[in-house]
Amino acid sequence: MGISPADLIEASAKRPLAPTFAEYVPVVAAAVSEGTRRAYGSYWKRVVEHWGHRRLVEPTPSEIERLAEYVKTHVVARRNARGGRSAAEHLIAALRCLYKRAVADGFIAASDNPALKVAKPRRLPSTRRAVADARLAEINAIAASTGDDPALDTLLLRLHTETACRRGGALALRPVDLDPDQCLVLLREKGDTVRWQPVSPTLMRYLQRHGEERGATEAGQLLRYRSGQPITYRRYDHLWVRIGEHLPWVYVQQISTHWLRHTTLTWVERNFGYAIARAYAGHSEGGGDAGTTASYVRATVQEIAAALSALTSEPHPLS
Repeated sequence: MGISPADLIEASAKRPLAPTFAEYVPVVAAAVSEGTRRAYGSYWKRVVEHWGHRRLVEPTPSEIERLAEYVKTHVVARRNARGGRSAAEHLIAALRCLYKRAVADGFIAASDNPALKVAKPRRLPSTRRAVADARLAEINAIAASTGDDPALDTLLLRLHTETACRRGGALALRPVDLDPDQCLVLLREKGDTVRWQPVSPTLMRYLQRHGEERGATEAGQLLRYRSGQPITYRRYDHLWVRIGEHLPWVYVQQISTHWLRHTTLTWVERNFGYAIARAYAGHSEGGGDAGTTASYVRATVQEIAAALSALTSEPHPLS
């Protein structure tokens, strides 16, 4: 190939001096999406605390494993904690993200990426499951009768129950994302996925009214407090804490918004099959273990609308 060992040594020597973690973490944080910053920010902070003065090329896979073990054993104790496995997994993922950028920026060779040489802890099966109808009714009743903004809280619960969307998808909604003629909302969720999701005519009316009454601009965030300020993830946190204060089983089982996603998708799968449930969830064709068949049995938006119509007992324009 006309390449001598000396050429390889010279090419390696021409790499720019790798920055320290303290210098490089802010660069990467500024380049990634808001969702990635939110997911990895606290772990990058921990890396800087331990290795801020060190250069990217210095840590070895063994040192990364030791740091992951440290994070695992020093995680904030929560009632639903699972031995710090998730914290260790997220630390390794955060380092992989950091080093992927370092490879792209030419600071290290891809073969020298130490984070890829460390295995993530195996994920344990989720404890989340579908919420029974009677229990779901209890949740909605408490949301509608307590708190400082029952209208907002019940709207959130209905939105997540109908669409099975994630919190990020709800927070990203804008008035311009509403199609009232076809009763569709444009959901933008993790992985930069975008899809039109059917909603009931009733929910569409309440979403439009909410935006109008709370001063949401066409391209601004739809979901807002009475003051007109956009809501954040903290609204969900406060909502479930309050519901848990009134319903002990919600507190004990650590019920959250994601349980609503499980509830709706389980119902759709049981009544309309896997293909429609997969599309309802907004899962990409290439992800998971669905196999090649999934690309041939894609559900249409009309089929998703039919499932929603059965779920809500309300006719939908597309069904």
